[in-house]
Parts: sequence; structure tokens; C-alpha cells
Amino acid sequence: MKFKDKVVLVTGGATGIGRAMCLQFAREGAAVIVNYSKSKDRAKEVVDLIDAMGGQAVEIQADVSRDRQARQLIDQAVARFNRLDILINNAGWTRFIPHDELDALSEEILEKTWSVTVKAPIYCTRAAVPHLREYGAGAVINITSSAAYTAMGSSIIYCAAKAALASITKSLARTLAPEIRVNAIAPGFVDTGFVNWTPEVLAQLQKKTRLGRSIIAEDIADAAVFLAADAKASTGQTILVDGGVVALGPNA
Repeated sequence: MKFKDKVVLVTGGATGIGRAMCLQFAREGAAVIVNYSKSKDRAKEVVDLIDAMGGQAVEIQADVSRDRQARQLIDQAVARFNRLDILINNAGWTRFIPHDELDALSEEILEKTWSVTVKAPIYCTRAAVPHLREYGAGAVINITSSAAYTAMGSSIIYCAAKAALASITKSLARTLAPEIRVNAIAPGFVDTGFVNWTPEVLAQLQKKTRLGRSIIAEDIADAAVFLAADAKASTGQTILVDGGVVALGPNA
């Protein structure tokens, strides 16, 4: 097992990509902290699944876009398992706002998207740093988006926030080296029900990639395991997991 005696914390771990990562890390032997903001029942489902496979997991509620709650989350995680080895900043929030509808970008949408996508990873990472440094091989993985590179996504502020997170990844990697590696994953479209897409837009997004299939949450989980366990000489990097769309263009 790649993560025997290791502890991973996944923010936004109750659903979608976060859920897939929690389960994949548990299969590889990690004790898992499943963070959630509102999806308590879904978080408990993930914990129950991990328990059923003989793993260790606990769900902890926190709104990680709030500094105090992010710090409390880290404190509770370490109190539960006595260490923290891997932090995955996965929590996200967005709303579908067509890019030409600028007036629809309300202050609430602008602030919440930025707070969850940009502020939360900073809050969680800085709270986790002392614990990640303790064993000299800590890892942080930020979940950004291919929207950071294409400027096509659920909203203009979502694309901007994900681009900012890609830059933050590099800054943190430089600052926290050599004890802590910081990398990112930029998923392409993964249909998790995360966004309130219109049926027409959703149909376009669901078209197959250059690999001839859609990207699924487990693809992102596989990349996270690779970055945390195998990519020991990589930091400051972002892996695109989008079926080649950014590099090769959309499938015709």
C-alpha cells in the first residue's frame, strides 16, 4: 500500500471528485479525513464505505473559506490521527453564468467563488504546514481546472479563480520546499452534478475527448495518488487531466 501509516485530508471530500479521492487514498492504506461544509450525510457515506473496506476515516465539518474554521479543521484532523501527511485542497463552488452576461456576476457570486477557490487553499495550507513539515515529506495537491488555461468555464470569475490557484501552487511550492511538495491537478469536464449547467451546454461538455471517452472522477483520484506517492521529484507542477483537450484542441 502506498500510504500505509499516512494521513490525508480532502476538503470537499463528500461528493464528486473529492469522494473519489477519499476512497482511492483509503484503498492505498491512508487514514482519511473527509471534510464537508453542508453534505453531512454524503460525508458519512464516504466514511462508512472506507470503514467497510477496513480503512480508517472520519468526517469533519468546516467551511474552509473561513480562516478560523480552516484552522480548526486542521487541528481536529491532527488530534484524531496524530499526524497529517497530505492535504488536498479540493473544495469548490461555482454557478453557471454565461460569459457575456456580465451583469449576472453578482457580488455574492464573485466573493463566494473567490473565497472558496482561492482563499480556502491558502487558509488550509498555512494551517497545515507545521504538521506537513514534521516528517519531512509532506504533500499539498490543489485541484484547479482546465478552465484556468482555456478561459472557458462555468463563469468568468471561476476561470480567474482557478488560474489564480495555479499561480498559488507555484508560489507555495517555492516557499515550502524542500520539506513539502506542492502540485496541482487541472481536471477537464467531469460530470459530477457540481454545476447548474443548462441542458444545451451540458450536452456540449459531455462530448468525448481526444481519448474517445469522458473524464471521470476516478481519473482525477489516480492523478492525485501519483502526485502524492510517486512524483517525488515534482513540485510546482500542474497535471492536466482533460483527455488532451487543452494540448490538442477539442474533439471534432
